[in-house]
Amino acid sequence: MADFPQVVAHYTDGKMLKGTTQDFNPNRPSFHIKPADGGPAVEVRCGLLKAVFFVKSFEGNPKRQDLRGFIAAPAATNHGKKLAVRFKDGELMCGYTLSHRPDREGFFLFPADSEGNNIRVYVLVAQVAETLAGVAAEVLAREHLTGR
Repeated sequence: MADFPQVVAHYTDGKMLKGTTQDFNPNRPSFHIKPADGGPAVEVRCGLLKAVFFVKSFEGNPKRQDLRGFIAAPAATNHGKKLAVRFKDGELMCGYTLSHRPDREGFFLFPADSEGNNIRVYVLVAQVAETLAGVAAEVLAREHLTGR
């Protein structure tokens, strides 16, 4: 049996659904998640989501302190240009992208903290309050960290 990507779907209402997916496609309005706790596959409508997190494990490491912002990070990597994303709920994510275009429904963000649990995140543009690239992304991350 093939291993399917482990995902955590974050809904705009704060609800989360953890499981695996076989049919996620950023160009389609929905996909299915087979819940980690069992049960039949659930159809997930992208319009109801904040983001889809592709994760290493469902548990993560609760003792690990995630790095926030860009700590000694290069301006660009093989995952693209530096980007800071502030969601409408206030959460800030920092990472790299090859595919950010505000006229699309979403884009993939590869976290700046490669040691964290997230492998990549599909961000739904409708749930983003602010997106900054390059030096501006670094400034936003620094301001967020210092509480300004």
